[in-house]
Amino acid sequence: MKIVCVGHSTFDTTLPMKEYPVENIKYRLEHHIECGGGPASNGAYLLAKWGMETAVVSVVGDDYYGDRIIEDFIKIGANTAYLEKLENHMTTSSYIIANMSNGSRTILSSKDQPVRKLSRPVDLQADVILIDGEHPETAHEVLDKNPNAISVFDAGRLNEDNKELGKKVTYLVCSKDFAEEFTNQKIDCQNLSGLIEIYNQLWNYFQTNIIITLESAGSFSKIDGEYQIIPSIKVKALDSTGAGDIFHGAFTYFIANHYPLKEAIRLASITGAISVTRIGSRYSIPMLSEVIGYDDAI
Repeated sequence: MKIVCVGHSTFDTTLPMKEYPVENIKYRLEHHIECGGGPASNGAYLLAKWGMETAVVSVVGDDYYGDRIIEDFIKIGANTAYLEKLENHMTTSSYIIANMSNGSRTILSSKDQPVRKLSRPVDLQADVILIDGEHPETAHEVLDKNPNAISVFDAGRLNEDNKELGKKVTYLVCSKDFAEEFTNQKIDCQNLSGLIEIYNQLWNYFQTNIIITLESAGSFSKIDGEYQIIPSIKVKALDSTGAGDIFHGAFTYFIANHYPLKEAIRLASITGAISVTRIGSRYSIPMLSEVIGYDDAI
């Protein structure tokens, strides 16, 4: 099973704090956490960690952060042949204030000009493809070259590129914000008829499997002809950074391994929920055995 992940790579510095900082005050932290980040890149890291043959298609700068990102992927066993290091390009860096009192995070990102297409063709055979909308021309190329692959779109934001990519994938797994902006309707998780209307608007346009992620409320989809909310588990959140990326990576893993859709969503939700109980996006990825054995452990 060969998986290709096309998307954004960042380098994250997470600052764990007991509460949100007050302006014009000095704080001294006992530690901070550094690791790679980015939606499809975090998904790729999870997939490689869970033993899948995973290739990363992304761009970093010719700098310290880019070297660290590449090194981490090599250590986890991912294929970095198409993880391009570009001269005169700055690796995206993010500084994350993790408020451990409520699990929220505030992200400050410094990002260079977007790279729509990698400098050379991506000649990779894929059984499964995970994209996040970054490098859209390359994402189209990978999808077009692998028409029989299962494809998952981590659709976090709405734009014209993502609307076109969403028509090509097997599973459009979109954020609550994406769904609300596309339909111009606010989501109320207690209003099933409203959720159904939003889902149907998305389906009418994209004509594919739709999953709407609802953060701590779980996910909403239509499975075997029935509209369903698949709830998440209740946990004490410390840091929600990367939880959505980890959900999408886990969902891709379970779909790739032929789990039924509802079970794939449920297990991906467990994976994301476990991750928010830990600090740092990639360091918070649980072992596969923790997720599979979660029901037995409680």
